[in-house]
Amino acid sequence: MTRTAVGGLLLLVGGVVGCSPLRLLQPGQHLLSRVKVEGAKPATAERLQALAQQKPNSTFPLPKLAIYQLGRSFYNPERIQRKLDEDRTHYDQLIKAAGTDSAQVGKLLSRRERHTRRHQLALDKGNAIMRLGEAPVIYDSALTRASTEQMAVFLKSKGYFRSSVSSTDTVPTRLFSPFRIFTLRSPFHTDSQRVTVVYQVVENQPFHYTQLDYNIGDSAVARRVLASQPQSLLRVGDQYDEEVIGQERSRIENLLKNQGYFDFREQYVSLEADTSFAPGTVRLRTIISKPSRGEFHRLYTIRNLNVITDAGLVRFGQQRDTLERDSVKYLAYRHRFSTRTLDRKLAIRPGEPYSLQNTQLTQRQFANLDMFRFSTITYRRVRGADAPADSTRGLLDATLNASPAKRYQETTEFGGTYVASLVGPFSNVRLKIRNVFGGAEVLEFGLRAGFEGQRSAVDANPTLTTQLGANVNLVLPQFLVPWRANRFLARYNPRTRLNGSYTFVNRPDFYQRTNIEATYDYIWQRSVYHQYVLTPFDLSIIRTPNIDEGYFQQLQQLANIQNTPLLRSFDNLFVPSFSATSLYNSNDFNETRDGRYLRLFAEIGGLTRGLYQQQPVVVSTRPGPNDRLKTYDFAKFTVDYRRYHKLTPQTYFVYRLSGGAIRSLTHTTTLTRNEDGSIDPNSEKKQLLVPYDKYLFAGGSSSVRAWKPRRLGTGSYTQYKFDENNNKTTERNYDIEQPGELLLEGNVEYRFPIYSFIKGALFTDVGNVWLLQNDSSRVGAQFKFNKFYRQFAVGSGFGLRLDFSFLILRLDIATKVYDPTAPGNKWAIRRISFGENQTAFNLGIGYPF
Repeated sequence: MTRTAVGGLLLLVGGVVGCSPLRLLQPGQHLLSRVKVEGAKPATAERLQALAQQKPNSTFPLPKLAIYQLGRSFYNPERIQRKLDEDRTHYDQLIKAAGTDSAQVGKLLSRRERHTRRHQLALDKGNAIMRLGEAPVIYDSALTRASTEQMAVFLKSKGYFRSSVSSTDTVPTRLFSPFRIFTLRSPFHTDSQRVTVVYQVVENQPFHYTQLDYNIGDSAVARRVLASQPQSLLRVGDQYDEEVIGQERSRIENLLKNQGYFDFREQYVSLEADTSFAPGTVRLRTIISKPSRGEFHRLYTIRNLNVITDAGLVRFGQQRDTLERDSVKYLAYRHRFSTRTLDRKLAIRPGEPYSLQNTQLTQRQFANLDMFRFSTITYRRVRGADAPADSTRGLLDATLNASPAKRYQETTEFGGTYVASLVGPFSNVRLKIRNVFGGAEVLEFGLRAGFEGQRSAVDANPTLTTQLGANVNLVLPQFLVPWRANRFLARYNPRTRLNGSYTFVNRPDFYQRTNIEATYDYIWQRSVYHQYVLTPFDLSIIRTPNIDEGYFQQLQQLANIQNTPLLRSFDNLFVPSFSATSLYNSNDFNETRDGRYLRLFAEIGGLTRGLYQQQPVVVSTRPGPNDRLKTYDFAKFTVDYRRYHKLTPQTYFVYRLSGGAIRSLTHTTTLTRNEDGSIDPNSEKKQLLVPYDKYLFAGGSSSVRAWKPRRLGTGSYTQYKFDENNNKTTERNYDIEQPGELLLEGNVEYRFPIYSFIKGALFTDVGNVWLLQNDSSRVGAQFKFNKFYRQFAVGSGFGLRLDFSFLILRLDIATKVYDPTAPGNKWAIRRISFGENQTAFNLGIGYPF
């Protein structure tokens, strides 16, 4: 190392040492360095740690204190205050000069507010760099004492009645600083200006329930509560827990509200704990007190139900017209919605007991119709002469107010994509028509057009693809079946969806392709989070009216030499299938909950091909637009599971496991037709064929992100390029799609805030696709139990997300860590670079999973 380099290194080390955060402390202050909880079980310790009112500055994934200190080196509050005063004076003069011009004064006031607010923010919280970081956490012993008391209260709420919590301030803190070696000092040192707070917990034995009693003065309420004991959250032998006790109080309130007790509140339920009988035991008594007036809680029945379908509209001098159906009155100035349809969505009925659950279900059913901007249900107690003489009974008049949404809704979108180093604009136009036939139907038309960069399937040259499409979608708010649907099904929000779409794709100098698809779906909800979709009919016709001769020759080379099925994607196909989907998702659009996601999908296709397609199937050497449609039978199953762990209000640990398999149900016998139209009698083959679009693929922005879309795999098979003479070269080919019959994939991601709407992520992806049948020309592509775990591709990276709540823009940078298809050393991380074959940049909208 040269003298200059040594000097530079020492200067750098000196700068790091000189930037110690301790320089920000005033005399007598200490920097909180660490907080520890000792003596508690791991799960309890984590909860106790969260109760600490002071926490050290965070260092992961960014050293927030160092960022704050960097910003402070540029911070000059005197200059900011001077600038603030100057701006106020300047705008005060302009406002005075504007005189009585109210418009000009308003503009100047707005500008003054904008300028002064920015300067005031810098005075209060520092400059932009300081706000990216964190101010030093100055140790406060009063907050430590308060934290100790909170921890003691928490432990007792969990049944540790004999527990104790104490705290100690460990001064000085022992640190390891490797840079001290360059200053000829020991890397281990103690720092008297740093504080480590240790909370010492002594839990002792927790208390458990030995007896659960009830004291309920109202006999009718007592019968209902005692009958629900199997659903109680409290069990003999369980550990005392006030959090569970609170949940039990809520359960009893909901239980009684769902059985007619409109006035019942959680405050009527109290629980008394007696610990005096035996050490470590609790006798818990549930007490339900009587109402303040009367001896009994009143059981309410719905007398009348009015449904106003045009709430919010006012027409002076005109009364709403009333229609009655099944004892329900429908009121509107003009009836636009079928009362039969609305009647199916009502879970509350005249003559039935009040139910909170049915009230919420009705509101949800009306919201799912997509006919109303909002819907609310209000109840009015019947008083006076119309009220029942029995003091234990009551009557309610219910009113459902629904405000209609716009009949026509048009949405236009313009945007652009950046794929394969090419910019492509696109536009979408959608028109939604509500209540088309008067039965709360939704009819949608859509047109889309755009250009998108796409990597070639056979070489590295990207092309700009033209995509045109149109679709029509009709949603009916009930099952369309030849028999009368039972009213019981209405609580599952049944819908029937008919959809038709047309897609035209044109890749210049390559091919043109069309796809016409029609689907018929039944959709229903098991719960708020769980949805089922049954598709008894899914018909698709795929045609390739034009394919470039040179491109076709390359595809044929891939098919003949490497048995790559890409050529089959240009077959003229008829794909009939039926499928079923189960989707459970307890998260929201912005993925801000601690939730789960599970999607199960099963599809079977081509079962009817024996009715209209005889074997052997004739396959043309040169596919043309006049070739007969081919049909292949297949079965496909996929599963996608995601878990979202909310660590703090803005940090998440997310993982995803997914997989799938596809296989032809029977062999297809094929004969080859030559270019002159003759059939080669020696070309007969028996193959397990499936439609190309039904294969499984790995790689891309929502898969293993270090690989290009659909380019990962198969297995450990290595794809090479070929020269003009069909001779294999030593250059790897990263640009060929890799269809597989078996997919296994996993992702882990840590998401964290950076600044304001800017979020970050660290992630690792693993996965691959394999063939289920042996292929002698693709060695290593077949799935084998004794090898597959060594063939997982691994990629890691960092992501930036701009979270605007209504829109999330994402950039993920991922590099290959382990490449099972690489010849020789498969640890690709050793060859790390920003080349496109090693590192991938993924732009997308929304989170990857």
